[in-house]
Amino acid sequence: MTRSEGDQVNGAKQKSVRYLKLGLVVLAFLLLLSPRDLHAQGCAMCYQSAAASGARFIHALKSGIVVIIIPPLLMTGAFARFVYRRRNLFHEETGEHHEV
Repeated sequence: MTRSEGDQVNGAKQKSVRYLKLGLVVLAFLLLLSPRDLHAQGCAMCYQSAAASGARFIHALKSGIVVIIIPPLLMTGAFARFVYRRRNLFHEETGEHHEV
């Protein structure tokens, strides 16, 4: 790799880092501007209605939470396994190998 190619790669990396930092700053600013109720996660009215309901409703609510959380966990686990198994595939094709 020549010096000019190396400079181009470094310039591209610096530009990527600059955009990443800008994106994080914008995200932090938008979070600060978001309404306070958005961060509440549980209003008192929801809590009171769940607490006042019977045992069947509470069991159904807990079961619903489990059913909703299982697919994202399975998908995340499958994706992580896929990435882990293929982590060095690119380096093997190019002949480079970097230890992690």
